Amino acid sequence: MKSFVLAHDLGTTGNKATLYDAEGRLVGSAFFGYNTQYAHTGWAEQNPEDWWQAVCASTKKLLKQVPGVRAEDIACVTFSGQMMGCVPLDTSARPLRNAIIWADQRSVEQERWVSERIAPERVYRITGHRLSASYTLTKMLWLRDHQPDIFKATHKFVQAKDAMVARMTGRFVTEPSDGSSMNLYDLERGTWSDEIIQAAQLNPAQFPDLKRSIDVVGELLPDVADEVGLLAGTPVVIGGGDGCCAGIGSGVVTEGSAYNYIGSSSWIALATNRPIFDPDQRTFTFAHMVPGMFMPTGTMQAAGASYQWTRDQLCPVEVQAAQALGISSYELINLGAEKSPVGANGLIYLPYLMGERSPRWNPRARGAFIGLTIRHTRADMVRAVLEGITMNLRVILESFTKQGAQINAMRVIGGGARGRFWNHIMADLFGMPVHRLSILEEATSMGAAVAGGVGVGLYKDFSIIEQMNHIAEVIPPNPAAQAAYDKVYPIFEASYNALLPIYDMIADAGV
Repeated sequence: MKSFVLAHDLGTTGNKATLYDAEGRLVGSAFFGYNTQYAHTGWAEQNPEDWWQAVCASTKKLLKQVPGVRAEDIACVTFSGQMMGCVPLDTSARPLRNAIIWADQRSVEQERWVSERIAPERVYRITGHRLSASYTLTKMLWLRDHQPDIFKATHKFVQAKDAMVARMTGRFVTEPSDGSSMNLYDLERGTWSDEIIQAAQLNPAQFPDLKRSIDVVGELLPDVADEVGLLAGTPVVIGGGDGCCAGIGSGVVTEGSAYNYIGSSSWIALATNRPIFDPDQRTFTFAHMVPGMFMPTGTMQAAGASYQWTRDQLCPVEVQAAQALGISSYELINLGAEKSPVGANGLIYLPYLMGERSPRWNPRARGAFIGLTIRHTRADMVRAVLEGITMNLRVILESFTKQGAQINAMRVIGGGARGRFWNHIMADLFGMPVHRLSILEEATSMGAAVAGGVGVGLYKDFSIIEQMNHIAEVIPPNPAAQAAYDKVYPIFEASYNALLPIYDMIADAGV
């Protein structure tokens, strides 16, 4: 009986293949890495052939290491993948050059060119995203301007997962979550935007067909089946972009639900029945993988990265002790930070170690400790870091609630969600219960697996996720701590605003 879903998660560092059974249980995973090429400042490329080899190798490795599961037991293959890239494919689904990935910022001139032909405010209102060199639109235009032969030879421009699906099935398709990461998708109409395509002088024939995330878009072709390690004819479900898959994996599938991913970067995303268009373009909105729904999102640059910097620069004793004890260094660091009171004795931390994205959109922003005195301890500094990260996330959260979004609780996933001390700070600063999920670091592949299972009828609907990744602990806010943070939070905001001219002076001085 075909009772297993094979989900691939094409990330930035490699591909993870995961296997889920008919009850939604994770039964095995295998990882295969690949490299990123940084040929010039602001450039970031990967070879799609490396993705393909990773998909094939991880599939074979996974089936070999999970006893009793054979290729004929696979009900479908499905995908999650990195978003906002540009992958030019020929008619045989082979890449014509390296993929320009999400981290690439080379197309600033093309962004400026588009802004002269259509108002950036109009792009935001159509797509839910600011006009930016981060997205696919300007990366395509960079190819048109700098590598015209490749641009003309391109049959379809797709995203990472779509390239693998095309190689497997011969079908050139994408779906709304990845489509809405391209600066080309009309969010409310659910189609490619004719207005933006015409303004950018692009050919709509070079765009993939739009399907639903849960659609079976084809079957594994006989000429690649052996290479992949699966049976020809195995159904392929398109899946979704990685950020949106994480939303499914965290159980954010109904109106009023939200999740906070905490890794090196961090973001808050919600499920809504309509897009949220922020008047100041502080946040952005993807199409949800649940048909007809949306996923408003705000992302900060240095969440876990700030915490890691604190560990590496301020806590060498805890790191050494944790290695000797065989435990996480963060556990020891948090024990020390708990000795500092709410508000860290008046110490404020601004978490802008790498500039900032939503809602600041300020690449010149810098990190800072503000209010430091001779009385402050290392415990105060660590607590201030955790509070500063979380206050910045509250800025994102309030940008949604001020637009009328109703959020009942905050689900947390990612490696940073492991610390209960930090969970309590989140509950107090967000002013709502924090729901700590049972599985924190497999949400992305899990979301793809749900789409696949629903697509082939193995799972009834998206509600299967409550069974796959249930709430392990509810952390309610503490009213006294809430009241204390309500006094500190305005100081955090005022500190950032006061330093804006200083950031400009530092940048203009070239330091």
